[in-house]
Amino acid sequence: MSQHPAESETSRAGLLFGITCYTLWGVFPLYFVQLDFAPALEIVAHRIIWSLLLCLGLLAVTGRLREFTAALRNPRQLGALALAALLIGCNWLVYVYATNSGQVLQASLGYFINPLLTIMLGVLVLRERLRPVQWLAVSIGVVAIVIIAVGQGHPPWLALALAFSFGFYGLTKKYAGRTVGPIPSLTVETLVLAPLALGVLAWLTSHGQSHFTVHGSTSALLLMSTGIATTIPLITFAAAARRLPLSTLGMLQYIGPSLQFMIAVMIEHEPMSPSRWFGFTLIWVALLLVTVDAIRAQHRRRKHAASAARAAQPMCEEPV
Repeated sequence: MSQHPAESETSRAGLLFGITCYTLWGVFPLYFVQLDFAPALEIVAHRIIWSLLLCLGLLAVTGRLREFTAALRNPRQLGALALAALLIGCNWLVYVYATNSGQVLQASLGYFINPLLTIMLGVLVLRERLRPVQWLAVSIGVVAIVIIAVGQGHPPWLALALAFSFGFYGLTKKYAGRTVGPIPSLTVETLVLAPLALGVLAWLTSHGQSHFTVHGSTSALLLMSTGIATTIPLITFAAAARRLPLSTLGMLQYIGPSLQFMIAVMIEHEPMSPSRWFGFTLIWVALLLVTVDAIRAQHRRRKHAASAARAAQPMCEEPV
């Protein structure tokens, strides 16, 4: 059955938005390496402050400040978003440190692991039941991590920190409810982190260790641009999520870590030992299994829904 022209246009727009956001996230290592004149903590502090200012501006322009203030007045939502803020703050800090210390492969691995971790969180926290293929994929992922850990002599701590912080961030956002949009939500999260960020920047300035103007206007503009780098991918992601099926969005999410992997190997020339190649290959196999299983499961649900809809239709009477 062919798509209605309007639906087809919506899908094409959603695909464009999805590719845009995941590509931007994928090339972030090339962006953050331009900020290596400043330590990771200072970069994240600037990211918080400029993201907050930009989000407040966007809310004012779009007339959605009421949604932001409503979230602040809701204790359940505010508590969940405050916890989410701490998790995403840790995620940003680890990611910036990884990219600026020449460990982009660990960043890539972390976001490859994340979908598998999300599946396990669904089992352990939300009491979801896994299909056999999902269990197999998670098991392969665990074996891959063990192989990488044995090969390099220690667990991939940065990758695990990225995967766990972002995995629990997504889980916390789920508990925050679906009534808060992405921009109001990010505004609350950056507002929660703003006092810490201002404290860091004030301390660095008072001790003569601020890098905001270390290279004149160039460094200042680069640090200010972290607000744009944070919000633009989020906006395009939200636009994609409204227009695309979850299975399509799930497949697009591998664009980001794949680009990071290519940047690490082809541009940063990080060493790829045999154990790393084997471990990454197993991760890719596990993700392929998860993706194919998700597509098949969605196809089965659609067939069952279509069958139920046909069964619910009243039978036409035979002509007399």
